[in-house]
Amino acid sequence: MSEVHLEEHSSPIKTPKQLIIVLLLALLVPIILIVMLSQLMTTGFDASKNNPALSDAAIAQRLKPVGQVEVVDPSAPKVDKTGKEVVAEVCGACHASGALNAPKIGDKTAWGKLVAQNLPSIKQVAIKGVGQMPPRGGNPDLSDIEIERAIVYMADQSGGKWIEPVSSTAKPAERSGEQIVQAQCAHCHQTGVGGAPMIGDRAAWIPRATRGYDVVVRSAIQGHGGMPARGGMADLTDAELRNAVTYMFNMGSAEAKAPQAAAPAAPATTAAAAPAKADAGQGKTVYEANCAACHAAGIAGAPKAGDKTAWAPRLKTGMDALYATAFKGKGAMPPKGGNASLADADVKAAVDYLAGLAK
Repeated sequence: MSEVHLEEHSSPIKTPKQLIIVLLLALLVPIILIVMLSQLMTTGFDASKNNPALSDAAIAQRLKPVGQVEVVDPSAPKVDKTGKEVVAEVCGACHASGALNAPKIGDKTAWGKLVAQNLPSIKQVAIKGVGQMPPRGGNPDLSDIEIERAIVYMADQSGGKWIEPVSSTAKPAERSGEQIVQAQCAHCHQTGVGGAPMIGDRAAWIPRATRGYDVVVRSAIQGHGGMPARGGMADLTDAELRNAVTYMFNMGSAEAKAPQAAAPAAPATTAAAAPAKADAGQGKTVYEANCAACHAAGIAGAPKAGDKTAWAPRLKTGMDALYATAFKGKGAMPPKGGNASLADADVKAAVDYLAGLAK
């Protein structure tokens, strides 16, 4: 028969003394850990009423719900927030403390490098996001104007001297010529980018004053060269754009003062007078104020003033056909050159003037 050998397994605890030590350690170690943790949590903690963390406002802020229900009328127009409001709601989370390498508000050195750049390029970076900053600061509902306003606010709090952009939702009465120029036009007219006449440059503005104030206004409304229509601010009214042009005229030269508003027309007499044909001088005035923006340079396919080759086929159709085209508009040309207030006689006078230059 085979023998079965059983090995004896000895316990690590061999004596009563060892057993007592193990039991004591099992009891004391948890107690020591608890005491150490409590000391760590309470050391340096100010439990007095002077601790700001225990103030009623601080406690209320910690107990504030994560989200709030806000009832908004869906039909109400969106109102652009101020830069201060946007920073308080979105940007301040990082820019107030400099977290995640965000330039800290008030740090003139950090913001000085940004202020040295142009505002439109900084705005585009903020819209797209950079580094650890998400697009639009993490709030996709922010408009471009609101982002630009927030940048201006933070820059100005850090030594900058930018002017907050005009709100696209502001009432027209709130937007003066100076506001519009500083918010929109100055991007080009302060530096001369793209051939824009610089504000205060007498040599650049006096020739434009010679061409006529209304010609410049109409050119600004329609856009020309590298300048988009209405300077890229589509919601500008004609009156607001006129204010902006007036401001730049008056800053450009004393000789380039914009004219005052025309006096109201005298009331019509009771007796009906036969319509008189406008003279050549009136036609030239109407042309310069409304038509020259396109016809002087041939913009958008408009036949250039004095170009006999371009006007010859049009003259063959007859003056009545040319009048009708001017009244109704054609191609890129709006009815009455974009000035619906023009009298039919004035439109005809402008057409006569252009036709006379091409004969």
